[in-house]
Amino acid sequence: MAAEGQANNMENNLANGGGITTGAPPPRPGVLPKIQTKITAMAASKPFKAENNICHDDSSRPVKAQTIDELHSLQKKRSAPSTPSKQEGAVQSPTAFSTISEEERQRLQLQSISASLASLTRETGPKVVKGDPKRKSETTPKVHQQHHYFTPNINTSDSALKFTHVLYNLSPAELYEQAIKYEHGSFITSSGALATLSGAKTGRSPRDKRVVIDETTTDELWWGKGSPNIEMDEHTFMVNRERAVDYLNSLDKVFVNDQFLNWDIENRIKVRIVSARAYHSLFMHNMCIRPNPEELENFGTPDFTIYNAGQFPCNRYTHYMTSSTSIDINLDRKEMVILGTQYAGEMKKGLFSVMHYLMPKRGILSLHSGCNMGKDGDVALFFGLSGTGKTTLSTDHNRLLIGDDEHCWSDNGVSNIEGGCYAKCVDLSREKEPDIYNAIKFGTVLENVVFDEHTREVDYSDKSVTENTRASYPIEYIPNAKIPCVGPHPKNVILLACDAFGVLPPVSKLTMPQTMYHFITGYTALVAGTEDGIKEPQATFSACFGAAFIMLHPTKYAAMLADKMNKYGATGWLVNTGWCGGRYGVGSRIKLPYTRSIINAIHSGRLLNAEYTKTEVFGLEIPTKVEGVPSEILNPMNAWEDKKHYKETLLKLAGLFNKNFEVFSKYKIGSDNKLTEEILAAGPII
Repeated sequence: MAAEGQANNMENNLANGGGITTGAPPPRPGVLPKIQTKITAMAASKPFKAENNICHDDSSRPVKAQTIDELHSLQKKRSAPSTPSKQEGAVQSPTAFSTISEEERQRLQLQSISASLASLTRETGPKVVKGDPKRKSETTPKVHQQHHYFTPNINTSDSALKFTHVLYNLSPAELYEQAIKYEHGSFITSSGALATLSGAKTGRSPRDKRVVIDETTTDELWWGKGSPNIEMDEHTFMVNRERAVDYLNSLDKVFVNDQFLNWDIENRIKVRIVSARAYHSLFMHNMCIRPNPEELENFGTPDFTIYNAGQFPCNRYTHYMTSSTSIDINLDRKEMVILGTQYAGEMKKGLFSVMHYLMPKRGILSLHSGCNMGKDGDVALFFGLSGTGKTTLSTDHNRLLIGDDEHCWSDNGVSNIEGGCYAKCVDLSREKEPDIYNAIKFGTVLENVVFDEHTREVDYSDKSVTENTRASYPIEYIPNAKIPCVGPHPKNVILLACDAFGVLPPVSKLTMPQTMYHFITGYTALVAGTEDGIKEPQATFSACFGAAFIMLHPTKYAAMLADKMNKYGATGWLVNTGWCGGRYGVGSRIKLPYTRSIINAIHSGRLLNAEYTKTEVFGLEIPTKVEGVPSEILNPMNAWEDKKHYKETLLKLAGLFNKNFEVFSKYKIGSDNKLTEEILAAGPII
């Protein structure tokens, strides 16, 4: 039976085109004969060659690789990074990079990065190469060594003897790989976003922010009471800079982003961010404007550089240091140093502070505002601190989004400073904010959120890590984003306030002096989590609705705002997104649909011709009717059950306003004091 089975197998092989190897001895009993692969008719018609004598799958050609590493190298091809759309009519200025070879361009690029990482006391800069040191396919470049005896030099350090690998302008996919492989606490969520942790700091640290004071900044910047600018000297900055640079140079690899600020090409700024974490690199990839390949080739020397060594603390014994955290800005050197905090928002807001200094020098007003545009080209600005609804209200599916946080107003119109959005995620839902919810997908950074360990679904209501959970995503993730992010001159200027006292009306139409008064005052409530140590809303005043970021005296920004509003015919509005019917803890938060109805009435122009009444104390004009809003809440006094308590609370808030404004009342605006007097008269009268 065994012999019969062998014979049948041989017959089947012959019938299928196989055959017993020619010249081979007969097979031994129980051993199958050798099988020769089928040769196609074309191959059979040609002379037999040795390389054809292999066994392979006839359905496809063999791979062009001899090893697994070589096979993996074939998996990827070189490509240009993903970039936002070019601005129409943009003219690219030729530079030295345009006419040189790729090899020379790469050399000059690395030379520029090395200069950025230079220790100013020991060496000119580290040896930098591109690529991930962990990848097997990339070998360490060889350096020619001269073998001779020499005397040790004090200027030589260990960092001069090693290579620092530069991961330059990586794509989101590459940064995902880096974060998940090497950064504990990084995960891909069910929506495709990258969930990360910012460490011990889950909010900004404004008390640890320093600005170098020198001959120029002494006179130009706002110092003293109420100012966010805390001084440090040049020497202390250099100590911290050396500490940050030494830390970055001690690492096997650093991430480098070369990007832009300001969509107005005539006034954009080139920025370089050097960081130690993929999370930080992806965050800034989203938040800054992403250059296209041509712009990247012509990038050259940056206008401003950030050294983010946030995983490494500052020396608390260094002069001017009050903790292990320090965020330092040197406007003369055009540099920023971050030590002791991994909260990515420090980079974003640090650059915003820089723009608050650079843009007014060009006659451009820098704004802490959201901005959107209607179908008819009507632009609205939304001023407000974090938590006042600035991001939510400027993200409207019925209007084009120019930006959600930082803008410039020049003679050309408005332009977004950033290339992305940084939205609060606490209690986020698809129903309440669909555009923001749907923007959380691959490429988005989710900070400090909590998710299911199995499904990776995010629970936006869980505040176990912090209430200040955030999402950073490119602006083009919003379906109705306007690319390029520029627009004509604004028609409406909306000042948002989160009134924790519950006595300001939901909407008020402002005169020009009132607009300036409330812009300078910047009343709101610090919403829990936006700053380190804040656990519940607290009434506060923040000049220009962003005192933590401005550089010049608030009245200078207010004067520029009034000038542009008068010149281009914009109307000012005060919108309360806080409480009504009682103060925080007693009344209720004004519902978002009500606020949206008010904003829609402003956009449409219906509120311009509405019937108004005037409130006592603050003298605000409030409409008697707004479609979609209960009339009883338009006048806050009507929403309070205890009228006596309302009056006491109103007077208390008015007193806080007047006390806060004392620091600004003595500042002269313009050639005479007339404008200052008008602004003072626009405040509350007790």
